[in-house]
Amino acid sequence: MGFSLSREIKYVGGLLRMLRSVKDVDAESNHLIADELERRVDAFGTNIAFIEGEREWTYDDMETYANRVAAWAAAQGLAKGDTVAVFARNRLEYIPLWFGLSKLGVIPALLNYQLAGKALAHCVNISDAAHVIVDVEMAKQWSAAKKQVKGDPKVWAAFGDIKGYDSFDEALVDLVPNRPAKSVRDGLTAGGMAMKMFTSGTTGMPKAAKVTHVRAQNYMRGMGKGAKAGPSDRMMMVLPMYHATGGLVGSGAMLTYGGAVIIIPKFSASKFWDDAVKYGATMFTYVGELCRFLLSQPANENERKHKIQWIMGNGLRPEVWGSFVSRFNIPHVIEFYGATEGNVSLINVDGPVGAVGRVPSYLAWKFNIDVIRYDVETGQNPRGADGFCIREDLNEVGEMIGEIRQDDPRFRFEGYGTKEDTQKKILRDVFKKGDAWFRTGDLMKRDEDGYYYFMDRVGDTFRWKAENVATGEVAAVLSTFPGVTQANVYGVEVPGYDGRAGMAAIVSEEEPDLEALKAHVEKNLPHYARPVFLRLSKESDTTSTFKFKKTNLVKAGFDPAKISDPIYFADPKSGTYATVDADVFKGIHGGTVRL
Repeated sequence: MGFSLSREIKYVGGLLRMLRSVKDVDAESNHLIADELERRVDAFGTNIAFIEGEREWTYDDMETYANRVAAWAAAQGLAKGDTVAVFARNRLEYIPLWFGLSKLGVIPALLNYQLAGKALAHCVNISDAAHVIVDVEMAKQWSAAKKQVKGDPKVWAAFGDIKGYDSFDEALVDLVPNRPAKSVRDGLTAGGMAMKMFTSGTTGMPKAAKVTHVRAQNYMRGMGKGAKAGPSDRMMMVLPMYHATGGLVGSGAMLTYGGAVIIIPKFSASKFWDDAVKYGATMFTYVGELCRFLLSQPANENERKHKIQWIMGNGLRPEVWGSFVSRFNIPHVIEFYGATEGNVSLINVDGPVGAVGRVPSYLAWKFNIDVIRYDVETGQNPRGADGFCIREDLNEVGEMIGEIRQDDPRFRFEGYGTKEDTQKKILRDVFKKGDAWFRTGDLMKRDEDGYYYFMDRVGDTFRWKAENVATGEVAAVLSTFPGVTQANVYGVEVPGYDGRAGMAAIVSEEEPDLEALKAHVEKNLPHYARPVFLRLSKESDTTSTFKFKKTNLVKAGFDPAKISDPIYFADPKSGTYATVDADVFKGIHGGTVRL
């Protein structure tokens, strides 16, 4: 890539702004997330804090509602360390609600509003919540889960009435909105738990991630300062607010610096730019697939009339990045990398397309990260003759890990709700006896300038024809074929063959020209990476943060008896993608149809 002085100045300037913004965040202090938000209320009281449709709340309005929530919690006998689960959609009251709980040191458990049944009940059960606040719009989902909820938590109906439950709204009406004394939080420190969030559950049941006050404050302060946020800014928020990216990073970028959060209850690609213009958005928080959805939309008269200057988020893939910022006239991008529960963070402020962050050699001592060898076939991190893990070379793909250290709150790993889940993510005796490192589960490579590039998830990369296939690279090629809006790539087992054959579930605007698609794949991918099977889907299965769910796709494989979508395979005899029907499926399994 070569050294660029202008890029270096941008990088250092952005990084320094962000580091200065969090320099006084101290795990041993008693400055908690409630203190952080109260400080912003005192500074920006009459500024608009939230916009939802025709409703607007100022910072003072947020404080009034939060104080009533705190008074409600006190009336229920709740105290610091207790947990209240919040099951609500994105709405103007969302952050003020958990803010109010935090004023008493009560821990909010922020439940995924897309869950229902067994998964929802599981999250309530592992949250240890004594009370559950249920949004009226979530009533059916709650009804499907309640029989599997253990114990007997008190359930409250919020933002409307739900038959059989006491009204949270009515309980707040007559309460005096006085700010609770800071002394009610005595004994709590910023290194303690502020809230519980839940992983997406892409490969199993969600896990409860513990978010400390330090982590929450770092999230809320850092990105906003990197984007030079101020009181005149407005953030489009279409990501779920129960998740750290939307609820802390994006929202915090506004609430820390006096701006407003534009709350969009449900993401609509067709209405996005209209809403951006209508509400005067100057920023928005993304995840990569959201940008892909927007890019696949027909031209919109407002897509370049908006005032958006900065976007911040993660997962913006190289094949989308350049086209996105060019088409929609986006001047600045902050791409960051990290997990809610993890201890690894990277940031790319106005840096090269595709990089998730950078660690220059002169700042390496400030970071805790490394990249070690990963064996795709065994799923293990190989060790050398000395018994320790092997550092990967520059531009070679390996698993990113983060050293777990107690001397810096950034590098602690708070773990999950259960010890078993926590231990699975820790790698020990990595470079010396007794050390411990957090396994990110992400495959990365780093270049000579210290930039890191996400390649794939551990488990997504698979072996075929004695070669490693990175699903992200295959998906990138498929996504550039005209009409393809989404491509979910994974490996499936085939009897009689080593490794796993590549399969892609494709969502397209119309049925793709399979002959042209095959030519496109052959031109842009090596033979071993070309999808052996195609599944033409009407829509993709994603989490509420737009992460692909692959577990069910892998289970279904290429069996037409399990799938209603059309399935094709790369037929070496005809040189085309041919239909997989019951006879072909039987032939592949029996070895009479070769791949």
